[in-house]
Parts: sequence; C-alpha cells; structure tokens
Amino acid sequence: MSDNTITIPISDELVNIYHKNLNLISGGSADLLNQHRDEAIQLFKQLGIPSQKNEKYKYSKIEPLFAHSYKKHFAPKRITFNIDDIFRCDIPEIDTHIALVLNGFYLPETGKLTTLPNGIVYGSLAEAAIKLPNLVKERYNALAENKSDGLVALNTAFAQDGAFIYIPRNVAESKPIQIINLLLSNENQLVQYRNLIVVEEGAQANVLICNHTLSPNRFLSNVVTEIFVGSNAQLELVKMQNEHNDSALLTHTYILQQRDSRLVTNTLSLHGGFIRNNLTVTLNGEGADAQLYGLYLTDRTQHTDNNTFIDHAVPNCTSNELYKGILDDQATGAFNGKIMVRRDAQKTQAYQANNSLLLTADAHMKTKPQLEIYADDVKCSHGATIGQLDNEALFYMRARGIGEREAKLLLMFGFVHEVIKQISIDTLRERIDDMVNKRLHGELARCHYCPMHCC
Repeated sequence: MSDNTITIPISDELVNIYHKNLNLISGGSADLLNQHRDEAIQLFKQLGIPSQKNEKYKYSKIEPLFAHSYKKHFAPKRITFNIDDIFRCDIPEIDTHIALVLNGFYLPETGKLTTLPNGIVYGSLAEAAIKLPNLVKERYNALAENKSDGLVALNTAFAQDGAFIYIPRNVAESKPIQIINLLLSNENQLVQYRNLIVVEEGAQANVLICNHTLSPNRFLSNVVTEIFVGSNAQLELVKMQNEHNDSALLTHTYILQQRDSRLVTNTLSLHGGFIRNNLTVTLNGEGADAQLYGLYLTDRTQHTDNNTFIDHAVPNCTSNELYKGILDDQATGAFNGKIMVRRDAQKTQAYQANNSLLLTADAHMKTKPQLEIYADDVKCSHGATIGQLDNEALFYMRARGIGEREAKLLLMFGFVHEVIKQISIDTLRERIDDMVNKRLHGELARCHYCPMHCC
C-alpha cells in the first residue's frame, strides 16, 4: 500500500507512522533527501509538535491541527483531471514559467525538470537531487532549523518532493517563475513538501509561490523552503496564500543572503482557515539588503500568524520590514518580529513596523516587535499599531458625498495598498489589487474564473 489513514493527536503516532512506512517514504524520493531522515525523526521525537509554551508559537495553537484524521500518501496519487479545466485562475495567466505541485508531489505531466536556454532549471526537487546532485547536496537541509523546531524536523523526515529552482551565475530572467501548490483530494489529507531555490552570484529572478485548495476537504500542509541568494544577486519572492477555511498552512522559509545581494519578499495571506508563516533571513555578506513585506486579511474565525527573524550577521547591511493586516468578525492574528544585530554588525540599518486594523470588538491581534542589538554603531527602530479606521478621514470623505460603506472600503484599501504596491510585476500587482478589493467587499477570495467554491 502507498498510503495510510492516520489519526495524529500526539507526536508518537507520527513517529510510528514514519517507522512503519520508511521504505515507502525513501523509495518515493532521492538519496540526498533520504540521508537526513533518521536524524530528523529523532529530533522530532525530542521536540514534538510545538505548544504555546514555546515562545515562538505563543500565539498559535498548533497541536489541535494534528488531532484530526488525515490520509497520508507516500507516493503520488493518480488523479485524472485537466488542469486547464479545473484551475482557470487569473494568476497563472500571467506570463510565467509554471511549476505545478499537487498534494506535495511535482506533477509528472509538467515534466520533471525543465532547462531554459539561459541555463535556468526548475522542476521536481526529488528529480534535481538525482540528476543535479552538485547543486542540491550542499544546500538541501543546510538552513532548516531541525534542531530547534519540531515542525521543521517533521518535514525533513517526511518530505519526498517539492519544487526546485536554479538561476545560474549572472543570468537575469525577466519572466517570473511560478510555483503553484495545489491541494485536491476526496479525503482529508496531511501534506509535507520541500522547496529549494538557488540564485547564483550576479543573477536576477522573480519567484511567485501560490497556494490553493481545489476541493472542500480538510488539509494540513507543513512546508519548508530554503533559499540561497548569491553575491550581487537579486530576488523578488511573492507568496500568495488563498485557501479555504478548512485548510491549515504552516510555512517555514529560510533565506541566506551574500555580499551586495538584494531581497524583496511579499507574503500575501488573502484567505485561509489557519496560516502560520515563519520567515528567517540571514544577511551574511556586507552590503546585503532585505525588504520584507506582508499582508493578512482575516475574517470569521480565521487565524493568521507571521513570525519573522532578521539576522544581521555582518556589518553594513540594511533591512526594512512592513507587515499590515485587517481583521474582521472573530478573526485572530499575530505578528512576532525579531531583528538581531550581532556584535560585529556595525553600521547596520534596520527598521520594522506592524500595523493592524480591527473592524469589530471581537477581532484580536497580538503583536510583538523586537530588537536585539549587540553592536553600538547602528540605526534601528521598530513599532506597532493596532486600531480602527480613522473617524476624521471617514467624516471628511462622507462630507464629500461618499457613502459610509464605500468610504470604509476606500480607507481599508489604501491602508493595505502600501504593501501591495511593493510588487514589481505589474500584471501581478493589478491582479492582487483586484483580489484584495473583492475580499474587502465581502466576495469570495477565489480567483475570478476558478469554478471551485473553496472558501
């Protein structure tokens, strides 16, 4: 059999599932991935699923997510469908190189690995580990925090595939590369997959990662992404999260920057029952610059939690961080952002802000911006606000003939657009603008032409 029905209220059951299915897990993956599994499962056995006693997960209840009954597949399940018929989303119609991942496995129909004329490679991580071991071996599992985060160790133990992107030295690719993670099943499913992105010295790339649910069943995704940005390289990473209310998405993204590199990330959490984003950026070469942006729109009983860590490890680096969100109904949210400036990281400039709007008295937001500074020649600041719409601005707009509802919508859109406008891809920025507008108007946050009513 290639799957098991599992109920996982405690970590021990996951460990048992691992040992019972190790041959299936390893057989469906690559040796470079398999060699890390045994150590990872031992670490997970020690760490377990993080509880709220863990300071990093203080504002999110992770354990109850694993208390449901899920199907866990250890090989790609044959699902017959026409992707164009099922997934007619505006976002893929942007001119991109598309990499499709279905339930954690790279879709065979799209080709295991694609090599462009300029040397760019993208496709299945498991296939890349076999055919391009020199690009994968030293990087896979090099950044992931298996020793301190049980969820990351769990992913390292179970993940069999995912997406791989390689941008060679001095190659500037203007056409974005888009990873589309699709969840489609007629049963509840636990999905764990891995991504590896390598941007070599002097290279430039735009990467878009989209998460979508295409069926109404319960899904739990636990995802780890490792990204290497070489000297004088540029990467813009946009993550668009749009899943239904019975989904839970746990992401762990690790980025290592070298000298004079430039990074822009934009995490857009437009819809999802439970979203937890961990983002760690290490500025490891002088002159590196990191710009981190985030947007979260939550309503009903949804929960979105962003945890960021920017590590200024060397001198003369800059970082800027801005996360904004709107919470409605009984929604809850959290932001826990930490900037570390190490002892030798003189001439650091680092700025952080988190701003949230609460539309009801029942919505709650927890925010904890932090600075930990060990150098003395730095410019750093951080701040956070939690409030309501500006009554004076509402009065001003209504006095000029704008209805109350429309005035509120305009103010909310203006509030979040400060994040959206940071997206450099014009067509994508326009699509996100439109989707956010629909979301704020109370319409379903699915793409325009997708027939799946997954919200």
